[in-house]
Amino acid sequence: MKPAEGSTVIGKSVTIRGELSGNEDLFMDGDIEGTITLPESRLTVGPNARILADIHVRDVIVFGTVTGNIHASGRIELRQSAAVKGDIFAGRLSIEESATFRGRVELKAVETPQVQVSQRGAAAHIQDPLVLEPKA
Repeated sequence: MKPAEGSTVIGKSVTIRGELSGNEDLFMDGDIEGTITLPESRLTVGPNARILADIHVRDVIVFGTVTGNIHASGRIELRQSAAVKGDIFAGRLSIEESATFRGRVELKAVETPQVQVSQRGAAAHIQDPLVLEPKA
């Protein structure tokens, strides 16, 4: 697996404990315990990575192991070799076949423009939220 051009690379022999933050794309193939904050950047979790952290990023691609919650303002991709234990909060989510995930998912709704409705027709346009529950 080759890191994206221009990404900062943290190799598989590196272990970090604490807070990791920055403003550039990061390819992480080592171990980290703590928090990762890259609000305007992409994090790629390499196949050898073992991350025990809460993650706050723009986009994340996971090939390795993540234990902790993932917050992404953009997209989260769980590739074939990914193993994630924790909750996911994102705008978009992609999970490949054979990836493992244990937790809950909360996807942000796409912002839609508000439409003016007259008082007389307002009651006809109110809908209850859609709730999906798994069958027992």
